Amino acid sequence: MAMVGKQAMVLIASVVLSIGVSGCASYRPAPKVFHEATIQPYRLDSGDRLRVTVFEQPSLTNTYTVDQAGYIAFPLVGQVAARGATLTQLEGAIAQKLKQGYLRDPDVSIEVDRYRSIFVMGQVGQPGQYAYVPGMTILNAIAVSGGFNSRANQRDVDVTRKINGQIITGRVPITDPILAGDTVYVRERLF
Repeated sequence: MAMVGKQAMVLIASVVLSIGVSGCASYRPAPKVFHEATIQPYRLDSGDRLRVTVFEQPSLTNTYTVDQAGYIAFPLVGQVAARGATLTQLEGAIAQKLKQGYLRDPDVSIEVDRYRSIFVMGQVGQPGQYAYVPGMTILNAIAVSGGFNSRANQRDVDVTRKINGQIITGRVPITDPILAGDTVYVRERLF
């Protein structure tokens, strides 16, 4: 009988241990591509507002916003795909379209006038949508959103980022850089 009781205790202990370990299985460190995205050229997406300059063409020089479908509506040439493009790629696409019957040798320059927003959620003072500033870190984003609240895990956070058309979530330290369009989730600490 004592042997059965000991086996039952071992079985219970192993079940409790496996439940505890399975709770850790939801931990997902950020994949390599997640970190590589922070050193790649900036990719445009919905919500970015661009300042497009066509030299010696003041009627074409203006600000344009990338719409929900990922396009900008540009005079003369119509819709130009912007989602996923770098600034240089979009400059080339607009120049190419303008060459097709409108301008002989267009000189197009683009800069980001306003980046798409970031979102900070979870255990912060004021969760919400905030303006992105180039060079911003996760800690900067948390500071803008009112800082950590008393229940916050202050070591690392979950960040959701769009990379190559895929939505990826990874756990990163608060010192990591953030990109425009990212969603930061500050988890509650366990103790």
